[in-house]
Amino acid sequence: MSPKKLTLLLAVVSTVVCALGLFASEQGVGAQERIQMKIATVAPEGTPWEKQLKQFKRYVEEGSQNRIQVKMFMGGSLGGEKALVRRASQGTIQVFAGSAAAVGSLVPEFDVIESPYLFDNAEQADHALDAQGTRDQVSALLTKRGFSFGFWAENGFRSWYTKEKQIRTPADLHGLRMRSQESPVHLETYRAFGASPVPIDVTNVLTSLQTGVVDGFDNTPLFTFATSWYQGAHQLTLSEHCYQPGVVVYSKTWFDGLAPDLQQLLKNIPASLVTDGRASVRRMDPILLQNLTRFGITIYHPTPAERAQFATIGRPVGDRIATKVGPAARNLLRALRAR
Repeated sequence: MSPKKLTLLLAVVSTVVCALGLFASEQGVGAQERIQMKIATVAPEGTPWEKQLKQFKRYVEEGSQNRIQVKMFMGGSLGGEKALVRRASQGTIQVFAGSAAAVGSLVPEFDVIESPYLFDNAEQADHALDAQGTRDQVSALLTKRGFSFGFWAENGFRSWYTKEKQIRTPADLHGLRMRSQESPVHLETYRAFGASPVPIDVTNVLTSLQTGVVDGFDNTPLFTFATSWYQGAHQLTLSEHCYQPGVVVYSKTWFDGLAPDLQQLLKNIPASLVTDGRASVRRMDPILLQNLTRFGITIYHPTPAERAQFATIGRPVGDRIATKVGPAARNLLRALRAR
């Protein structure tokens, strides 16, 4: 082979090698971009919860330079909360966003977070949940059960809604069949007040109210409005007996398989994402209460003395739950009360 032909052949080989290298590099980037993050929640579309999750999605995709692709499943489209928590622990979905009590189905210590009359106001709740000692305990508990902590969200203070009977004293709850979240702390709360709790998944509550399966339920104004549960109630007592934080957790199996820089991205969620999410939910409460009145719901504001009666019965529920679960639950409850 002549020197000229040899030079030409080497040039062709070099070009092919470079092209293959570029192809392999592009394939590598493509593989990184295909990291999937499914976020599943029962929170409805068109709510501040969806807005917060969209902000989270944008933060993750931009921060990872699109190596993580986020897909959101709202409104219980992938199942109820207990099912979603279980799937997140198994790694078939990557992120669960929902109530602390739902996480409690696999992390029973979480039940104490939603103990009745644990917090008097939102500022107390924020301070307790954001304290480093609480965060450390929460993260350790989640890690043991197949999750990694993401960040806190907000549902808010839950109150009692009933079809007919107005609740003014603890005795008014006696014998009522009340829809309960599928959680020991919520079931035990109703029992403490003499009601008959009926655990029903979020997607079946309105039908159960309309068909007479239950006489009422408890939740926040926003969730009640977003799910249209208000259509099955005529009375609202602003008991605000249970503060319910939302929580976003990752599947630990999935999280542990990420590159270190992506793990850091998901650990270091901007504080503004949490504070803005809380604020957007809380701003809506006064407006929603006005809307509930316009839809024919009578709202009763308990007096301080009446609230004290409810609190006397409700507060010991947290201790009973913590005792059943064990030392870690007692430690977490102690940290929350330390606020």
